[in-house]
Amino acid sequence: MFKDKLVSYSGVQPSGNLTIGNYLGAIKNFSAYSDKYMCFYCVVDEHAITVRQVPADLRRRTYETLALYIACGLDPEKNTLYVQSHVHEHAELAWILNCFTGFGELSRMTQFKDKSAKHADNVNAGLFTYPTLMASDILLYQTDVVPIGVDQKQHVELTRNIAERFNQLYPDTFTMPEPIIAKSGKKIMSLADPTKKMSKSDENTNAVVYILDDKDTVIRKFKRAVTDSDTCVRFADGKDGINNLMTIYSCFTGKEFDEIEREFEGKGYGDFKLAVGETCADALAPVRAKFDELLKDKAYLEEVMKNGAETASYVARRTLSKVQKKLGFVQIGR
Repeated sequence: MFKDKLVSYSGVQPSGNLTIGNYLGAIKNFSAYSDKYMCFYCVVDEHAITVRQVPADLRRRTYETLALYIACGLDPEKNTLYVQSHVHEHAELAWILNCFTGFGELSRMTQFKDKSAKHADNVNAGLFTYPTLMASDILLYQTDVVPIGVDQKQHVELTRNIAERFNQLYPDTFTMPEPIIAKSGKKIMSLADPTKKMSKSDENTNAVVYILDDKDTVIRKFKRAVTDSDTCVRFADGKDGINNLMTIYSCFTGKEFDEIEREFEGKGYGDFKLAVGETCADALAPVRAKFDELLKDKAYLEEVMKNGAETASYVARRTLSKVQKKLGFVQIGR
């Protein structure tokens, strides 16, 4: 049995620059899981094509996302790092799960509504059914835990509903996954509109701090961050901008809010914004340096992709074969 310890699964789309929201809410914490869990980290390129992609850009970003995984501390020797389209079982199981998922369940997905509004000229069937592909991603590996941001909780709940429905008809098929949501940094907000989540697709680049932004850019963006008319650095209702900056500073420094308030007592927002920007930039500097180094070695990244796909395929094949057998599909040696 492949499962000698609990399994963790997560995936990131190669659809644009990753933000400090992706980093603090998920990727920064991933490396700590490798000792406790058998970890699968996927570049989910099949999810990305629900929105039209420029092929050359998608290929480039696939390499970049894998490199960023490694630069953020994910050791390919301890974690299975792979590209979704290299493991055909994802798409095969997704079709089967489509047949066990209600139309109403999919129509209630918040992200479908949001993306449909943003891409009204391309509301395709894949955009509607991609939560079942996400369920396939998770269930293929008999996943126990799924590290996610709070906005993905609805998708894990749907995955659990599908798994439970299938298990009731065909017992002991899928492990029921549980979401892990980071206590700190679980939702980093826009610097331009702190009532909205920081998004890598935001057209206002000043609203978003990307993991690969250089130091000057990071500091400039934080200096321009929206705050309020007060001058006191404290966490309170109605201070969305400062609350967001305090959350970011807390995530990078490990300091509690009351410590931050004492640190900046008597100081203005200008001093605080500069401190947050410098702290963020300094923390990301080693990641940027490692990322640049990795991108120069395409052969190494392709070796990681190949080895990861072989491991992932072995595990995924076992689950898919089990599902197909329970459904009554005729299986022949191949």
